[in-house]
Amino acid sequence: MNTDAKIYVAGHRGMVGSAIVRRLRSAGYSNLVMRTSSELDLTQQASVTEFLASEKPDYIFMAAARVGGIYANNTYRADFIYQNLIIEANITHAAAMAGVERMLFLGSSCIYPRDCPQPIREDYLLTGPLELTNEPYAIAKIAGIKLCESYNRQYGTQYVSAMPTNLYGPNDNYDLATSHVLPALIRKAHEAKLRGDSVYEVWGSGKPMREFLYVDDMAEACVFLMEKDEIRDGLFNVGTGVDVTIKELAETVMDVVGFTGDIVFDASKPDGTPRKLLDVDKIKSIGWKAKTDLRQGIALAYADFLQNVGS
Repeated sequence: MNTDAKIYVAGHRGMVGSAIVRRLRSAGYSNLVMRTSSELDLTQQASVTEFLASEKPDYIFMAAARVGGIYANNTYRADFIYQNLIIEANITHAAAMAGVERMLFLGSSCIYPRDCPQPIREDYLLTGPLELTNEPYAIAKIAGIKLCESYNRQYGTQYVSAMPTNLYGPNDNYDLATSHVLPALIRKAHEAKLRGDSVYEVWGSGKPMREFLYVDDMAEACVFLMEKDEIRDGLFNVGTGVDVTIKELAETVMDVVGFTGDIVFDASKPDGTPRKLLDVDKIKSIGWKAKTDLRQGIALAYADFLQNVGS
């Protein structure tokens, strides 16, 4: 990418989109096109088509999505599949029709089968049943990957898909009803500390294993993939290649936050997928790897929480 290229970041106010904007600006890219949801409703095909036909960006980062944790995914199943399907379909089609050759689609590691061999390679996609609690969201993201593949084959576009592991960091969602596990743990530990509680409740058994990636590392990977002219299509896992149990994660969060009570696991709540560790050899083979270790990242995320949410 040339630093004067016109770049549209869809979803620039979200955690991933805002991190991509930070990364682009720090790398010298200044011709950025952004629209809030009130300015451009990405679920409206005509509006998206008119916008991209008018702007004609050179590159698109598709970071706009309806996202949430286990509770939100399982409760708002129709919203998650509909909104994600229509956003990615609108942007992908309108981009191709407007002559946009390069785009990066942001997916999720939940696209892979629930009981996948570990670590999960890109070619495990569509080899088994999905995790039920987030199946609608996963199906929408799989459709996004296949949209990119199909438009590449039919129209000669160069649309790449990046599948991040669990992300966290600045601009995360800390609403306990809709958040992912790590920001939920940060908020719970912080509030338990403020109240002087002796216990800290964590959903599930604490046994599932998860991998976590600091969002600014993810943004760096996204820009890296777009800057690689030889990368014209394909699916890339993006992660650290290291996982921890939810119990270990909760303990690390407690240590960072400074909460000294005990953990109580609510086994009546769902665990989700037993283990989800990405094989990141493909992206490492072309020169990228994560830089931020988990404890360092959690400390950065907690500082952001204190500045923007906590008291």
